[in-house]
Amino acid sequence: MKKDFEPIKPAKRTEKIEYAVRDIVLVAEEARRKGKELLFLNIGDPVQYDFRTPEPLIEATYQAMCENLTGYSASEGVDEAICAIRKEAEKKGIKPVDIFITTGASEAIDFALTALVNEGENVLVPYPGYPLYTAILAKLCAFPNPYYLDEENAWQPDLADIEAKVNDKTRAIVIINPNNPTGAVYSEETLRGIIEIARKHQLVIFADEIYDKLVFDGKKHISIAALDPEVPVVTFNGLSKCYLAPGFRIGWGIVSGPWEVVKDFTEAIHKLARARLSTSHPKQYAIPVALNGNQVHIDEAIKKLERRRDLTVKMLNEIPGISCVKPEGAFYAFPRIDVPGVSDIEFVKELIAETGVVVVHGSGFGQKPGTAHFRVVFLPPEDILEKAYERIKDFMQKFLAKRGLKAA
Repeated sequence: MKKDFEPIKPAKRTEKIEYAVRDIVLVAEEARRKGKELLFLNIGDPVQYDFRTPEPLIEATYQAMCENLTGYSASEGVDEAICAIRKEAEKKGIKPVDIFITTGASEAIDFALTALVNEGENVLVPYPGYPLYTAILAKLCAFPNPYYLDEENAWQPDLADIEAKVNDKTRAIVIINPNNPTGAVYSEETLRGIIEIARKHQLVIFADEIYDKLVFDGKKHISIAALDPEVPVVTFNGLSKCYLAPGFRIGWGIVSGPWEVVKDFTEAIHKLARARLSTSHPKQYAIPVALNGNQVHIDEAIKKLERRRDLTVKMLNEIPGISCVKPEGAFYAFPRIDVPGVSDIEFVKELIAETGVVVVHGSGFGQKPGTAHFRVVFLPPEDILEKAYERIKDFMQKFLAKRGLKAA
């Protein structure tokens, strides 16, 4: 007798995996079906707007394919790319002891967390911060240990909160600098404070620097690994953001610190890299072209983004019930909803349904209890941003009036 399959039960490790940036698209599609014109301020993909991947990166990849460099590469990456990454790291003051190339910075982060963290352990992660870290930790049956960024201090990490959150199961501190979703760029004082906490508690620092060249107003980005070569740090970067090539899925990790301290951990990372064979072979040849080549596209991108950042901050701060700290880097802002008792998720869902402006709820990135935020991406051209913020302004007036509420 033929027996029907029972529904397949997914692994419990997947239950807590959420990714707000993508999940909100389902809400947007419902709004589209109801006839709303969608304005996308939710995805941090420059080429979805008016940015283009630099031609030399495309040409380098095409040339590699023409030369039949389409088989597996060495698991850690090709020599030319590793040498370029090493040279770039040294220019920033980092002393690499190992470099590994991955399928996007996301895979480098996955490898580093998987190589370090055991079931039941925890990692200090910023709230707000990029949700990939909590998703990977859920997969590992480990735990995010949230520390808060201080909105009153330009979204700098709260060092006292980090110190207070460390326990005997804590293995590492994640920093995202420049930060996604706030656009904060961390000061040297803050970074040195994090180093001291890591040293005191024997923690690895995971430094996500994927936006390191997109810094505004003439400010300079500081790599935390450059401030102390004796502290174990894994620095993550890639081609997706600064080099406008997110679809290339090319990233890397740079391990620094005393070799005797990091060698076993580094070998564990390489075991994982070997198990997946290699990342895309031909696209690795875009790395030396990107890092060693003309950087004009970055200057052009910064000029565009500064104008769009300024427009974003001005228009959002003019809306009753919304306040926005000025971002110093990347291409995100994290405005606050200054309305008592409002759920950020319900606010965002209603905003999308009523206006078609697609943003992401702040709780998808983590936020202090009792606060509500949403993330906007200011990559679109100014006319699109103006239209979106005008819609948000009109929506906010109706939102408050309908509930008999007043802004804080």
